[in-house]
Amino acid sequence: MPKIKFVKEKKVVEVEPGANLRKVAMKEGIELYPGVHQYVNCMGLGQCASCRVHIAKGAENVSRQGLFEKLRLLAGPLTFFARLGNEKELRLACKASVNGDIEVVTQPDLNWHGDRFWG
Repeated sequence: MPKIKFVKEKKVVEVEPGANLRKVAMKEGIELYPGVHQYVNCMGLGQCASCRVHIAKGAENVSRQGLFEKLRLLAGPLTFFARLGNEKELRLACKASVNGDIEVVTQPDLNWHGDRFWG
């Protein structure tokens, strides 16, 4: 059974293979949504991108990023900056399925001046 370690919350959860990361976090009381997004979000449809998480370890144990998820992370100004330098590790929790052990950082900081931003 895969284990999800929520780094900031210092909590480890065992899940079924293929479990949706957002649903698991919500069930366990993990705060995925910052600020007003706790009350106003897309309810897991992948439209608001406020459930973004950073997969610190085990990115290979999460489902592949789909085209819509990639485009959503590139299209939003805030998600664009959050994605800099973390292209493979930044995911939308609502679109990620867990297939193995991972470590997750919820509500990751924005990377306003990423290593590759200026060239």
